[in-house]
Amino acid sequence: MSRTTTPDRSAPRHLSRRLIQLYAGLALFGASSALLVRSGLGVEPWNVLHQGLAERTGMSIGVVSIFVGAAVLLLWIPLRQRPGLGTVSNVFVVGLAMDGTLALVPDAHGLGVRIPLVVAGIVLNGVATGLYIAARFGPGPRDGLMTGLHARTGRSIRLMRTMVEVAVVVTGFLLGGTLGVGTVAYALSIGPLAQFFLRLFAVPAPSASRTVATGEPSEQAILQR
Repeated sequence: MSRTTTPDRSAPRHLSRRLIQLYAGLALFGASSALLVRSGLGVEPWNVLHQGLAERTGMSIGVVSIFVGAAVLLLWIPLRQRPGLGTVSNVFVVGLAMDGTLALVPDAHGLGVRIPLVVAGIVLNGVATGLYIAARFGPGPRDGLMTGLHARTGRSIRLMRTMVEVAVVVTGFLLGGTLGVGTVAYALSIGPLAQFFLRLFAVPAPSASRTVATGEPSEQAILQR
């Protein structure tokens, strides 16, 4: 008696959902970062560096973000990290979305506008992180740098992230980047926000018998901020 195997028709829908989450998350990440820039009250640690370099080079912060992301990706080679679709997409989509949003959103004047921009930027950044990390297409270049250093040195991800982000914040501030209350608020809140939205947007594997955790290193890097 022969037995036929029914193809899993949910696989294309599963992949489509992951791709939508990936690119929606990356675009929202760039847009939310732009809101923090426009608030003038401080940006994320890496964007302090991007902003400082933009001040010195005359390039837009989004273009600087792309160049820095590509440079960080090169550091993956000696760390023996393997990029995924999400890693490469992160380099370009976030920077382009940031510049696009900055072109549409004017500078904020007065705390009545700047504070809501900071809050919206941080919360939406947490949403974006949950979306693109939960899609499981690989970590972003900067998160992969942290996990790579962790793997090569044996030090905790928390320590590696702290050391690298302190270095980029100090360098960016000296170059003219904005360091303020928004930077501190982001550092304190992004971990819990990312954890919540990672669970909310988790994409179940098409087969319950096998779980593919390609996003695990990046999740660790986010949650151990």
